[in-house]
Amino acid sequence: MTWEEYATAWSRLHGGFDPRQASPVVRGWVRGAYRIGSFLARRRISPFAVTLAGVILCLAAPVAALAGPAGVGLAALLVLLAAMADGLDGAVAVLTGRVSRAGFVYDSVADRVGEAGWLAAFWVAGAPGWLVVAAGAASWLHEYVRARAAAAGMAEIGAVTVGERPTRVSVALCSFLFGALAAPAVVAGAAVWLLLQTIGFGQLIFAVRRALG
Repeated sequence: MTWEEYATAWSRLHGGFDPRQASPVVRGWVRGAYRIGSFLARRRISPFAVTLAGVILCLAAPVAALAGPAGVGLAALLVLLAAMADGLDGAVAVLTGRVSRAGFVYDSVADRVGEAGWLAAFWVAGAPGWLVVAAGAASWLHEYVRARAAAAGMAEIGAVTVGERPTRVSVALCSFLFGALAAPAVVAGAAVWLLLQTIGFGQLIFAVRRALG
């Protein structure tokens, strides 16, 4: 499959959002997933295997954080690797012709379970429990509203908010990187996660109201 064919297929699966017209960062990320996914597809690695590997990496983050500052730094690496896996399972599915509605559901569930692992790592690394729970609830609500809006007939993604999954990846990664040097960075990261999810939720509600109201 060529890059052009892949980008067209990827766009259909993401509400018509064309990666070829996206920002250089997003375009580079999707193109990188295409290249690595092609490598994995040629070796007959299934999308489910990539998804499972990503979940395991996420759930390993709080275990690593138990080891103190060095473990928190390791958690940052685990977040990065899990984020790569998250982008690759869909790429492998497209490239191998294994895209399915069931796979979409499994991938979404894996994302939520993985984020729960990151949030648990925030708590293990010193963030207050109430803040971690609030941050998690805000991000889950963000995704729940989009899913319900799609079920109600919203054909597109509605809005690319400041609280999308790439934002959560970035916040978790930076929080653990800096948290390995100074513990308060983890608390600040959890607070930033909550703030961005709250703003993103507001953006999404406005978009849903405009699309379905």
